[in-house]
Amino acid sequence: MDRVFYNFSYRYNLNIWNMLERSFKWVPYQEIVYRDVVRITYDELLRRAKKLARLYERLGVERGTVIGIMDWDSHRYLENYIAVPCMGAVLHTINVKLSLEQILYTINHAEDRILVVHKDFLPLLKTIVNMLETVRSVIVISEGESIDLSGIPNVVGEYEELLQGESGDFDFDDTLDEESIATLFYTTGTTGLPKGVYFTHRQLVLHTLILGLASSAFCNPVSFNYEDVYMPLTPMFHVHAWGVPYVALLFGVKSVYPGRYEPGLILSLIEKEKVTFSHCVPTVLHMILSHPKSREVDLSRWKVIIGGSAFPRGLCKVAWERGIKATTGYGMSETCPVLTLAQFKPHMKNMDMESIVDYATKTGFPVPLVKLKIVDENMRELLPGKNHLGEIVVRAPWLTKGYFKSEEASKELWRGGWLHTQDVAYMDEEGYIKITDRLKDVIKTGGEWISSLELESLISQHPAVSEVAVIGVPDEKWGERPWAYVVLKPEYRDIVTEEELKKWMMKFVESGIIEKWAIPDRFIFLSEIPKTSVGKIDKKILRARHQF
Repeated sequence: MDRVFYNFSYRYNLNIWNMLERSFKWVPYQEIVYRDVVRITYDELLRRAKKLARLYERLGVERGTVIGIMDWDSHRYLENYIAVPCMGAVLHTINVKLSLEQILYTINHAEDRILVVHKDFLPLLKTIVNMLETVRSVIVISEGESIDLSGIPNVVGEYEELLQGESGDFDFDDTLDEESIATLFYTTGTTGLPKGVYFTHRQLVLHTLILGLASSAFCNPVSFNYEDVYMPLTPMFHVHAWGVPYVALLFGVKSVYPGRYEPGLILSLIEKEKVTFSHCVPTVLHMILSHPKSREVDLSRWKVIIGGSAFPRGLCKVAWERGIKATTGYGMSETCPVLTLAQFKPHMKNMDMESIVDYATKTGFPVPLVKLKIVDENMRELLPGKNHLGEIVVRAPWLTKGYFKSEEASKELWRGGWLHTQDVAYMDEEGYIKITDRLKDVIKTGGEWISSLELESLISQHPAVSEVAVIGVPDEKWGERPWAYVVLKPEYRDIVTEEELKKWMMKFVESGIIEKWAIPDRFIFLSEIPKTSVGKIDKKILRARHQF
């Protein structure tokens, strides 16, 4: 017998406004804090976002118009996270730490029509302003200071003054197509020019829902829920600050935005505002824990997700010894970004400290809806085990569909119907992923593979080591050999020698963790290790600096 199905229902779009609208009614009194200078409620945040949308509309913004923002982490950035996509425009979060040439390229390539620029970046803007191709309006953030706007055309006014002159009666459209592009930003994780990565409303909503579910339902060792106080320590220009500000808004969480990262101020805000949850790259956590004030602040309530690069075992131990619950998350610009979290399974509740560090520094277990596998060069899935190294490939509903205006690179990214991460890893028997290197960073010596990340983790455990980076150096006999670049803690400088670090590594040879030939040939001491625009160790610069 044939069945007849009727569909008289309403088409409900998974757009950002439909996701967030409830929060402004749920906790209108909840606070958003910017540094130690601004404190507004959710109700005020929404009014400001609506005024901002009205301003953009008056400046000619339509659906699909691209708006670029250059600001430190702030309530203003959060207002743009809401206003721009919810009015149907596209938010281009400009990476302010790129080179001048790269910033100019991304603005022109994205076809930004409006730029919102913090006063600190006006000298940068003045350098490139005559080469901008599509920008028609510039809005300046003054932070209440008098600023020189000479040499910058198309300035329509100061951010706060412009908002004061607008009404807050803008209505965000709950019927906005969920497949509309919401955000655009550029990644420098590949060779050549930066590549534009874009996401739809639907993708951002699904990512937010799953990240919220994963962080609250699977809560050991790090949880995030509506009782937390949140402070992002990942730049808001970088993959939506890992997508967590949207989760924080969805939960109705008090949020503290620190502006420019200053470790002393960050520690003061953690103490004053009772911050309980953050996320950052290892170098930021290292910066905070190395600051003299960190010993004066109680960090025992602080929970931190580490991502962007491998979580060194030595740094992880220090964090846990200070009472900080710190663990790993994994993703990339192209994946929105979260793919895995290093959460502990129920039977792992009573692990000793060494086991906690083992699992907290793993790359993690896939969050719901992520299909992930380790494959060889022929896309054959590999069995679990440390000796079965291959590339991580993934599928999830929030992964970018491709690179903006770059068909060939998009095809390569999605080769074989899976997104290729370029990360080399293995899966253990519990289903946890452990990245051992980037494809470009694996060291091959005498036909055998060496993981630079594993060597860095072992070296980082020496009590004198503050930071370390290991790279492969061309070698006539072996093809490549590992060299280690080390920053020593101040009290150990000019005391610890290269030979001492080689002896330290012999301990891991004797215990069977590594082979003797994996010990770096050289340990070179530096005052600092170069970093990328988002705080990761930049091995490209190391190689170029030392002509490798």
